[in-house]
Amino acid sequence: MTTAAAQPPRDRALGRGITTLIPQVATATPAEQAAAVLTAMQSVPVRVGVLQAAVVLLEERVRVTQDEAERAAAATTVAMLRSAIGRAG
Repeated sequence: MTTAAAQPPRDRALGRGITTLIPQVATATPAEQAAAVLTAMQSVPVRVGVLQAAVVLLEERVRVTQDEAERAAAATTVAMLRSAIGRAG
């Protein structure tokens, strides 16, 4: 009987490359950072329940925020999440 050789531990730097895609400058707004993350993560698999929870939280932000830019970013994100949920359906 043969067994596969043990895999060496993964490098802890794995995944740190995404920070290069997210604006890190002090002038980047949370909405700009979120948009960059969404762009970078479009092809990453995520459980539907996580998307549904995010929709609920963001819909509340749309409802209560007075900041129009935040409202628009949250509403756009909700639409993108609902689309992703529909495709996963």
